[in-house]
Amino acid sequence: MWDFSIGKALGVLLHTAPFILIRMAIYFGITLAYLLATGGGAGVGYGIGQVSEEPESFAVWGGIIGFGIVSFALYWVREYILYMVKAAHIAVMVELVDGRSVMPDGKGQIAHGQAVVQARFGEANVLFVLDQLIKGVIRAITGLVGGIGMLLPGLDGLVRFVNTVIRLSLTYVDEIILAYNIRTNSQNPWESGRQGLVLYAQNGGRMVKNAVWLALFLWLLTAVIFLVLIGPAATVVYLFPGAASGFAVAIAVIAALAFKAAVLEPFAIAALMEVYFKTIEGQTPNPDWDAKLAATSKKFAEIRDKAIAGPGRQIA
Repeated sequence: MWDFSIGKALGVLLHTAPFILIRMAIYFGITLAYLLATGGGAGVGYGIGQVSEEPESFAVWGGIIGFGIVSFALYWVREYILYMVKAAHIAVMVELVDGRSVMPDGKGQIAHGQAVVQARFGEANVLFVLDQLIKGVIRAITGLVGGIGMLLPGLDGLVRFVNTVIRLSLTYVDEIILAYNIRTNSQNPWESGRQGLVLYAQNGGRMVKNAVWLALFLWLLTAVIFLVLIGPAATVVYLFPGAASGFAVAIAVIAALAFKAAVLEPFAIAALMEVYFKTIEGQTPNPDWDAKLAATSKKFAEIRDKAIAGPGRQIA
Protein backbone atom coordinates (compact mmCIF):
# COMPACT_ATOMS: atom_id res chain seq x y z
CA MET A 1 0.00 0.00 0.00
CA TRP A 2 2.61 2.54 1.09
CA ASP A 3 6.39 2.50 1.42
CA PHE A 4 7.00 4.50 4.58
CA SER A 5 7.16 3.50 8.23
CA ILE A 6 4.47 5.11 10.38
CA GLY A 7 6.53 4.38 13.48
CA LYS A 8 9.62 6.07 12.04
CA ALA A 9 7.63 9.15 10.99
CA LEU A 10 6.11 9.40 14.47
CA GLY A 11 9.57 9.01 15.97
CA VAL A 12 10.83 11.97 13.94
CA LEU A 13 7.89 14.01 15.25
CA LEU A 14 8.65 13.09 18.86
CA HIS A 15 12.34 13.87 18.46
CA THR A 16 11.57 17.31 17.02
CA ALA A 17 9.12 18.30 19.76
CA PRO A 18 10.58 21.84 20.11
CA PHE A 19 9.65 22.56 16.49
CA ILE A 20 6.20 21.03 16.90
CA LEU A 21 5.59 23.27 19.91
CA ILE A 22 6.71 26.43 18.12
CA ARG A 23 4.61 25.53 15.07
CA MET A 24 1.60 25.00 17.33
CA ALA A 25 2.21 28.36 19.00
CA ILE A 26 2.35 30.11 15.63
CA TYR A 27 -0.64 28.41 14.04
CA PHE A 28 -2.86 28.59 17.10
CA GLY A 29 -1.79 32.20 17.55
CA ILE A 30 -3.19 32.75 14.07
CA THR A 31 -6.41 31.02 15.11
CA LEU A 32 -6.66 33.29 18.16
CA ALA A 33 -6.08 36.34 15.95
CA TYR A 34 -8.97 35.27 13.74
CA LEU A 35 -11.18 34.69 16.77
CA LEU A 36 -10.41 38.07 18.34
CA ALA A 37 -10.69 39.97 15.05
CA THR A 38 -13.96 38.29 14.14
CA GLY A 39 -15.45 38.78 17.60
CA GLY A 40 -14.14 42.32 17.93
CA GLY A 41 -15.39 43.24 14.47
CA ALA A 42 -18.79 41.76 15.26
CA GLY A 43 -18.95 43.72 18.52
CA VAL A 44 -18.03 47.00 16.82
CA GLY A 45 -20.52 46.32 14.05
CA TYR A 46 -23.24 45.51 16.54
CA GLY A 47 -22.54 48.75 18.39
CA ILE A 48 -22.67 50.81 15.22
CA GLY A 49 -25.81 48.97 14.16
CA GLN A 50 -27.71 50.25 17.19
CA VAL A 51 -28.65 53.26 15.10
CA SER A 52 -30.54 50.94 12.75
CA GLU A 53 -33.37 48.48 13.17
CA GLU A 54 -31.13 45.45 12.38
CA PRO A 55 -27.94 45.61 14.48
CA GLU A 56 -27.40 41.88 13.89
CA SER A 57 -26.65 42.45 10.22
CA PHE A 58 -24.05 45.06 11.16
CA ALA A 59 -22.52 42.49 13.54
CA VAL A 60 -22.20 40.00 10.70
CA TRP A 61 -20.52 42.54 8.43
CA GLY A 62 -18.23 43.61 11.27
CA GLY A 63 -17.16 40.00 11.77
CA ILE A 64 -16.54 39.57 8.04
CA ILE A 65 -14.42 42.74 7.93
CA GLY A 66 -12.38 41.63 10.97
CA PHE A 67 -11.89 38.20 9.40
CA GLY A 68 -10.80 39.82 6.14
CA ILE A 69 -8.30 42.18 7.78
CA VAL A 70 -6.51 39.30 9.51
CA SER A 71 -6.51 37.26 6.28
CA PHE A 72 -4.99 40.18 4.34
CA ALA A 73 -2.27 40.75 6.93
CA LEU A 74 -1.36 37.06 7.12
CA TYR A 75 -1.21 36.80 3.34
CA TRP A 76 1.87 39.02 3.37
CA VAL A 77 3.72 37.70 6.40
CA ARG A 78 2.52 34.18 7.22
CA GLU A 79 4.19 32.18 4.47
CA TYR A 80 7.55 33.92 4.71
CA ILE A 81 7.81 33.64 8.51
CA LEU A 82 6.43 30.12 8.74
CA TYR A 83 8.59 28.84 5.90
CA MET A 84 11.70 29.87 7.81
CA VAL A 85 10.45 27.76 10.73
CA LYS A 86 9.63 24.91 8.35
CA ALA A 87 13.07 25.06 6.75
CA ALA A 88 14.89 24.75 10.08
CA HIS A 89 12.53 21.94 11.09
CA ILE A 90 13.20 20.07 7.84
CA ALA A 91 16.96 20.49 8.33
CA VAL A 92 16.72 18.66 11.65
CA MET A 93 14.33 16.04 10.21
CA VAL A 94 16.86 15.24 7.45
CA GLU A 95 19.49 14.41 10.06
CA LEU A 96 17.07 12.22 12.00
CA VAL A 97 15.97 10.32 8.90
CA ASP A 98 19.64 9.72 8.07
CA GLY A 99 20.32 8.54 11.63
CA ARG A 100 22.57 11.44 12.67
CA SER A 101 22.57 13.51 15.85
CA VAL A 102 20.19 16.47 15.68
CA MET A 103 22.51 18.65 17.79
CA PRO A 104 26.07 17.74 16.80
CA ASP A 105 27.38 21.19 17.73
CA GLY A 106 25.75 21.31 21.16
CA LYS A 107 23.16 23.88 20.12
CA GLY A 108 19.44 23.58 20.69
CA GLN A 109 17.40 22.03 17.89
CA ILE A 110 15.95 25.30 16.64
CA ALA A 111 19.29 27.14 16.64
CA HIS A 112 20.97 24.19 14.95
CA GLY A 113 18.30 23.94 12.25
CA GLN A 114 18.48 27.65 11.51
CA ALA A 115 22.28 27.49 11.31
CA VAL A 116 22.09 24.64 8.78
CA VAL A 117 19.60 26.55 6.62
CA GLN A 118 21.69 29.72 6.71
CA ALA A 119 24.81 27.77 5.75
CA ARG A 120 23.06 26.24 2.74
CA PHE A 121 21.20 29.28 1.43
CA GLY A 122 22.98 32.32 2.81
CA GLU A 123 20.04 34.73 2.94
CA ALA A 124 16.41 33.95 3.65
CA ASN A 125 15.16 35.53 0.44
CA VAL A 126 17.09 33.00 -1.69
CA LEU A 127 15.35 30.15 0.09
CA PHE A 128 11.97 31.86 -0.22
CA VAL A 129 12.34 32.59 -3.96
CA LEU A 130 13.51 29.04 -4.68
CA ASP A 131 10.56 27.67 -2.74
CA GLN A 132 8.11 29.78 -4.76
CA LEU A 133 9.65 28.60 -8.03
CA ILE A 134 9.47 24.96 -6.94
CA LYS A 135 5.79 25.40 -6.10
CA GLY A 136 5.31 26.69 -9.63
CA VAL A 137 6.74 23.43 -11.02
CA ILE A 138 4.25 21.26 -9.11
CA ARG A 139 1.53 21.79 -11.74
CA ALA A 140 3.87 20.47 -14.44
CA ILE A 141 4.72 17.42 -12.32
CA THR A 142 1.00 16.79 -11.81
CA GLY A 143 0.44 16.83 -15.55
CA LEU A 144 3.41 14.59 -16.32
CA VAL A 145 2.96 11.91 -13.65
CA GLY A 146 -0.71 12.31 -12.78
CA GLY A 147 -2.47 12.70 -16.10
CA ILE A 148 -4.72 9.65 -16.46
CA GLY A 149 -7.29 11.03 -18.89
CA MET A 150 -6.06 8.88 -21.75
CA LEU A 151 -6.49 5.77 -19.61
CA LEU A 152 -10.11 6.53 -18.69
CA PRO A 153 -11.85 7.73 -21.87
CA GLY A 154 -15.39 9.01 -21.34
CA LEU A 155 -14.96 9.35 -17.58
CA ASP A 156 -14.12 13.05 -17.42
CA GLY A 157 -15.67 13.55 -13.97
CA LEU A 158 -13.66 10.72 -12.44
CA VAL A 159 -10.51 11.91 -14.18
CA ARG A 160 -10.94 15.42 -12.76
CA PHE A 161 -11.54 14.04 -9.28
CA VAL A 162 -8.49 11.74 -9.34
CA ASN A 163 -6.25 14.47 -10.73
CA THR A 164 -7.51 16.84 -8.02
CA VAL A 165 -6.58 14.29 -5.35
CA ILE A 166 -3.16 13.89 -6.96
CA ARG A 167 -2.67 17.66 -7.11
CA LEU A 168 -3.57 18.03 -3.43
CA SER A 169 -1.23 15.19 -2.54
CA LEU A 170 1.72 17.05 -4.11
CA THR A 171 1.47 19.83 -1.53
CA TYR A 172 4.73 18.77 0.10
CA VAL A 173 6.93 18.55 -3.00
CA ASP A 174 8.69 21.82 -2.11
CA GLU A 175 9.49 20.56 1.40
CA ILE A 176 10.89 17.28 0.01
CA ILE A 177 13.08 19.15 -2.49
CA LEU A 178 14.26 21.43 0.32
CA ALA A 179 15.20 18.30 2.29
CA TYR A 180 17.17 17.02 -0.70
CA ASN A 181 18.86 20.41 -1.04
CA ILE A 182 19.97 20.34 2.59
CA ARG A 183 20.99 16.69 2.48
CA THR A 184 23.28 17.13 -0.55
CA ASN A 185 25.07 20.04 1.14
CA SER A 186 25.15 21.79 -2.21
CA GLN A 187 26.79 25.18 -2.69
CA ASN A 188 24.43 25.82 -5.59
CA PRO A 189 20.86 25.54 -4.23
CA TRP A 190 19.40 26.18 -7.69
CA GLU A 191 21.23 23.19 -9.17
CA SER A 192 20.37 20.84 -6.32
CA GLY A 193 16.78 22.09 -6.49
CA ARG A 194 16.69 21.26 -10.20
CA GLN A 195 18.16 17.81 -9.62
CA GLY A 196 15.74 17.14 -6.77
CA LEU A 197 12.74 18.01 -8.94
CA VAL A 198 13.93 15.79 -11.79
CA LEU A 199 14.51 12.88 -9.41
CA TYR A 200 11.03 13.40 -7.94
CA ALA A 201 9.39 13.49 -11.38
CA GLN A 202 11.21 10.43 -12.72
CA ASN A 203 10.01 8.49 -9.67
CA GLY A 204 6.62 10.19 -9.78
CA GLY A 205 4.52 7.04 -9.75
CA ARG A 206 5.89 5.79 -6.44
CA MET A 207 6.00 9.24 -4.86
CA VAL A 208 2.44 10.10 -5.88
CA LYS A 209 1.12 6.76 -4.59
CA ASN A 210 2.52 7.45 -1.14
CA ALA A 211 1.53 11.11 -1.24
CA VAL A 212 -2.09 10.23 -2.06
CA TRP A 213 -2.32 7.81 0.86
CA LEU A 214 -0.93 10.45 3.20
CA ALA A 215 -3.22 13.17 1.81
CA LEU A 216 -6.33 11.03 2.31
CA PHE A 217 -5.26 10.14 5.85
CA LEU A 218 -4.46 13.74 6.77
CA TRP A 219 -7.71 15.18 5.44
CA LEU A 220 -9.76 12.44 7.09
CA LEU A 221 -8.08 13.12 10.42
CA THR A 222 -8.50 16.89 9.93
CA ALA A 223 -12.24 16.37 9.35
CA VAL A 224 -12.46 14.38 12.62
CA ILE A 225 -10.62 17.18 14.45
CA PHE A 226 -13.06 19.72 12.96
CA LEU A 227 -16.02 17.73 14.28
CA VAL A 228 -14.41 17.62 17.73
CA LEU A 229 -13.76 21.39 17.70
CA ILE A 230 -17.09 22.60 16.33
CA GLY A 231 -18.76 22.25 19.75
CA PRO A 232 -16.21 24.29 21.74
CA ALA A 233 -16.03 26.86 18.91
CA ALA A 234 -19.79 27.28 18.94
CA THR A 235 -19.71 27.75 22.71
CA VAL A 236 -17.10 30.50 22.49
CA VAL A 237 -18.59 32.26 19.48
CA TYR A 238 -22.04 32.10 21.10
CA LEU A 239 -20.86 35.04 23.19
CA PHE A 240 -20.62 37.13 20.01
CA PRO A 241 -23.56 39.45 19.45
CA GLY A 242 -26.42 38.58 17.18
CA ALA A 243 -26.04 36.40 14.12
CA ALA A 244 -22.24 36.50 14.39
CA SER A 245 -22.46 33.15 16.15
CA GLY A 246 -22.50 31.66 12.65
CA PHE A 247 -18.75 32.20 12.55
CA ALA A 248 -18.32 29.11 14.76
CA VAL A 249 -17.88 26.92 11.69
CA ALA A 250 -15.20 29.22 10.26
CA ILE A 251 -13.29 29.26 13.56
CA ALA A 252 -13.49 25.46 13.87
CA VAL A 253 -12.22 25.07 10.31
CA ILE A 254 -9.27 27.39 10.98
CA ALA A 255 -8.42 25.61 14.25
CA ALA A 256 -8.55 22.19 12.56
CA LEU A 257 -6.34 23.43 9.72
CA ALA A 258 -3.95 24.92 12.28
CA PHE A 259 -3.59 21.52 13.97
CA LYS A 260 -3.08 19.89 10.57
CA ALA A 261 -0.34 22.39 9.66
CA ALA A 262 1.37 22.23 13.07
CA VAL A 263 1.35 18.48 13.70
CA LEU A 264 0.04 16.40 10.80
CA GLU A 265 2.02 18.04 8.01
CA PRO A 266 5.43 17.36 9.65
CA PHE A 267 4.37 13.71 9.92
CA ALA A 268 3.59 13.62 6.19
CA ILE A 269 6.87 15.33 5.33
CA ALA A 270 8.87 12.87 7.44
CA ALA A 271 7.11 9.92 5.79
CA LEU A 272 7.60 11.22 2.24
CA MET A 273 11.20 12.17 3.00
CA GLU A 274 11.90 8.57 3.96
CA VAL A 275 10.31 7.26 0.74
CA TYR A 276 12.10 9.83 -1.43
CA PHE A 277 15.57 9.24 -0.01
CA LYS A 278 15.20 5.45 -0.34
CA THR A 279 13.80 5.69 -3.86
CA ILE A 280 16.47 7.96 -5.35
CA GLU A 281 19.40 6.14 -3.72
CA GLY A 282 21.98 5.44 -6.43
CA GLN A 283 19.99 7.30 -9.11
CA THR A 284 21.05 10.25 -11.25
CA PRO A 285 18.69 12.82 -12.82
CA ASN A 286 17.33 11.59 -16.15
CA PRO A 287 18.00 14.12 -18.95
CA ASP A 288 14.72 13.20 -20.62
CA TRP A 289 12.76 14.20 -17.52
CA ASP A 290 14.85 17.34 -17.22
CA ALA A 291 13.84 18.28 -20.78
CA LYS A 292 10.17 17.43 -20.14
CA LEU A 293 10.00 19.66 -17.09
CA ALA A 294 11.78 22.50 -18.86
CA ALA A 295 9.37 22.23 -21.79
CA THR A 296 6.23 22.24 -19.65
CA SER A 297 7.18 24.63 -16.83
CA LYS A 298 8.61 28.14 -17.16
CA LYS A 299 9.39 28.06 -13.44
CA PHE A 300 11.56 24.96 -13.87
CA ALA A 301 13.32 26.57 -16.82
CA GLU A 302 14.01 29.57 -14.58
CA ILE A 303 15.48 27.33 -11.89
CA ARG A 304 17.66 25.65 -14.52
CA ASP A 305 18.86 29.00 -15.85
CA LYS A 306 19.83 30.14 -12.35
CA ALA A 307 21.63 26.82 -11.77
CA ILE A 308 23.64 27.27 -14.97
CA ALA A 309 24.48 30.87 -14.05
CA GLY A 310 26.75 29.77 -11.25
CA PRO A 311 27.11 28.24 -7.81
CA GLY A 312 26.46 31.47 -5.91
CA ARG A 313 23.40 32.39 -3.93
CA GLN A 314 22.25 35.27 -6.12
CA ILE A 315 18.61 35.70 -7.10
CA ALA A 316 19.11 37.73 -10.26
